[in-house]
Amino acid sequence: MSSQSNTNLKELFLNGIVKENTIFKLALSLCPSIAVTNNLKNGVFMGVAVLFVQVMVNVTISLLRNVIHPKVRLPIFMLVISGWVTVTQMMMAAFVPDVYAKVGLYIALIVAFASILARAEMFASKNKIIPSMVDGLGMGVGFLFALTVISFFRELVGKGSLWGNAIINTKPLLIMILPAGGFFAVGILMALFNWINARYAAKNAHASH
Repeated sequence: MSSQSNTNLKELFLNGIVKENTIFKLALSLCPSIAVTNNLKNGVFMGVAVLFVQVMVNVTISLLRNVIHPKVRLPIFMLVISGWVTVTQMMMAAFVPDVYAKVGLYIALIVAFASILARAEMFASKNKIIPSMVDGLGMGVGFLFALTVISFFRELVGKGSLWGNAIINTKPLLIMILPAGGFFAVGILMALFNWINARYAAKNAHASH
C-alpha cells in the first residue's frame, strides 16, 4: 500500500474522531451520551458496542454494495444494522450481563442511530472494504472516546469514584449523575473539545504560513 493511501486512511480514521465526532461535533445520538454516562463502565461498554456495530455495518454494506438495488437500499441498510445490533445484544447479555441489564435498552436503540445509517449511505455503499472499515473505526472510536470522557467526568464529579471504585473522599456533586447533570457535562465537554480543536487548527494554519 502506497504512502499516499496510508495518509488517506489515517485522515479518514482521524476524521471520525475529531472533525466529525458523532457527539462533540455533529451532536448526534445524544440520548445514550446522557442516559448511560453516569457510570464509566456503562459508558465504555456502550461505546464499544457502537464501535463494533459501526465497523461491522460498514464492512457488510461495502461487501454488498454492488448487489444492493438503489431503490431498496435503506431497508437493506436497516436490516444489516439491526442484525449486528442483535449480535451485540446477545454477546453483551452473555459476557457482561450486569452492564447489559443497565444499558440493554440503549443498545437496542443503536438501530436508530443516524450516524451509523449515514455512514452506510454516504460512505460504505460507495467505497471498498478497507476504507469503509477504517471509516467505521474512526467514527466508532470517536463515539467511544466521547462517551468515555463524559462518563469519566460525570462519575468522578458526581460519585467521587471511577469504574465503581472510590477515588476521592470529598462530597460529590450529585447533580452530575442526574439527567440535568448529563446535559451540563455534555455541553461543557462539547465546548471544550471544539475550543481545543479550533486552537489546534489555527496553530496548524499559522505554522503552514
